[in-house]
Amino acid sequence: MSDSNLPAVVTSDPALNRRAALGLLGKVGLGAAAFGLSGVARAAPAKNIDADVLNFALNLEYLEAAFYLAAVGRVDELRRIGGGAEIRLPAGLDQSRGMTFKDSAVQALARDIAEDELQHVKFLYGALGKAAAPRPVLDLNGAFRAAGQAASGGKITGFNPYLNDLFFLHGAFIFEDVGVTAYNGAATLITNPAYLQAAAGILAVEAYHGGAIRTMLYQQRQVTAAAGLYVGQVVQAISTLRGKVGGMKDMGLTDSRGMAVFAPADSNGVAYPRTTREVLNIVYLAPGAAKGGFYPNGLNGTIK
Repeated sequence: MSDSNLPAVVTSDPALNRRAALGLLGKVGLGAAAFGLSGVARAAPAKNIDADVLNFALNLEYLEAAFYLAAVGRVDELRRIGGGAEIRLPAGLDQSRGMTFKDSAVQALARDIAEDELQHVKFLYGALGKAAAPRPVLDLNGAFRAAGQAASGGKITGFNPYLNDLFFLHGAFIFEDVGVTAYNGAATLITNPAYLQAAAGILAVEAYHGGAIRTMLYQQRQVTAAAGLYVGQVVQAISTLRGKVGGMKDMGLTDSRGMAVFAPADSNGVAYPRTTREVLNIVYLAPGAAKGGFYPNGLNGTIK
């Protein structure tokens, strides 16, 4: 199929844009739309793995959507997509109302990102159709406690990202940079320009999220977060842990010169890419694991 036969993707109507993108998935096939996460960055795509790659991305979007939707009292909307697998949340969280925000700016950010992540799930789930992987069991309770303890060397126990605004931002920090590096890991897999534009748009949204969260955390970097640690120290600990298991492709709120880092990038100013294995090491909270962490039973699909 030549490019001249493809429908236009970009219009002034976001709903039409989404329908056009879904139409492209049907007309050209999933192969050109495997924009999320290949096993090896910059490698030629293997045959017949298109749905597998998209399902890997969908698994990650399920997790991000659950985190943000729970914060704003909309997690039941995700429960209606992808089956009835358990979404584990802290016992004290009101799932119909969400957490109590004190800062209206943080609340506005949470609501905006929650909507974006829900739409990412709907987009991928709709594009895959009957081939869509069901939603796996997601742990946003014990996994956060384990992550907080690991990142702080045991100093922080019982970490709950829904306890207050600052903890919520720390929880969001754990996810957002991972999503950006994962999507960037296979940018060269896209062969169709229309898909490249759509993928670049999704990656840009994830990067916007990460930048906004980093900005809010940087503004409070000298505020005590927990266990006598400053925000900047906690964020750096999270970054160090992610880097250790995820390919040393990470940065805290400041670099070695003490300069602020709102957009983590290599020496060329290019966002880091991660392979699927590096991403799994982070979300499973253990290098080489087949399950665990935020996915107690593992991801669903072939790439897991």
